[in-house]
Amino acid sequence: MRTPAAVDLKDLMASVRAELLRLRTWPAFWIILGTWILLNLTFSYLFEYLAYTSGESGAMADDLPKDVLLQQMLPAAVPEVFTQGMAMFGGALMLILGALVIGSGYGWGTWKTVLTQGPSRIAAIGGAVVSLALVVVALVCVAFVVDVAVASLVAATQSQPLALPGISRSLIGIGTGTAILGMWTLAGALVGAIARGPALAVGLGLVWVLVVENLLRGVAGIWGPIAAITDHLPGTAAGSLAGAMRTVDGPATPGVLDILSRGESLMVLGGYIAIFAVGTLWLIRQRDLV
Repeated sequence: MRTPAAVDLKDLMASVRAELLRLRTWPAFWIILGTWILLNLTFSYLFEYLAYTSGESGAMADDLPKDVLLQQMLPAAVPEVFTQGMAMFGGALMLILGALVIGSGYGWGTWKTVLTQGPSRIAAIGGAVVSLALVVVALVCVAFVVDVAVASLVAATQSQPLALPGISRSLIGIGTGTAILGMWTLAGALVGAIARGPALAVGLGLVWVLVVENLLRGVAGIWGPIAAITDHLPGTAAGSLAGAMRTVDGPATPGVLDILSRGESLMVLGGYIAIFAVGTLWLIRQRDLV
């Protein structure tokens, strides 16, 4: 006879499989992921390559010397380069994904059906959260592989040695990307649960990521006491973790900061990940569905 824990685990795995099936057949899912891969390649390699080959090292190329610019486009620099856009733009897209996945369940009425006729609420909601986590890990790994392939192509066209990034550096980069995108995805999931719909959740999330946090950090520069709060906001932690990957001096990508150390950033992000995941589970489990 199976124990309740075994039944819950079976229900959880079934919910994960069902949620992944839903995501695979959802056009919005592929549009968001494809948009991030495209933006990553455009800003990390296309514009940089055009600046390098044209001899014009402008603001888009961070005013870096040509030799430094080339080194940033080679495979060894991928762990640093592919994480720089995650703090703001990548995070914003993943927040949209999290808000759509959870919020659409209210708009379509699927949460009401699943939670009243399907498995336990914990299994059903947990399946959505675990599915989002798996998507984040897969996206980061795919982005890393794609960037290595593009960087290898750049190295071949510019007659540069094909020096792949070290294993430890690669793992740090993948872990950094997973922590940043995972935090923003779960933040979107929580906002989607709070708003009970995708449209308002997406709007509120984007305003926070792109506007509110930047304004608060600006206020902290004028009024010092608020820095204790702004230094530990989700965007600050994500930006600082991405900033910890930087090895080249120069203007940072928007959203990339150096306020917290790598260890502090990881601790803060870990706390937010736990709060957002537990908050989403608790909110949907405890609240009425109407």
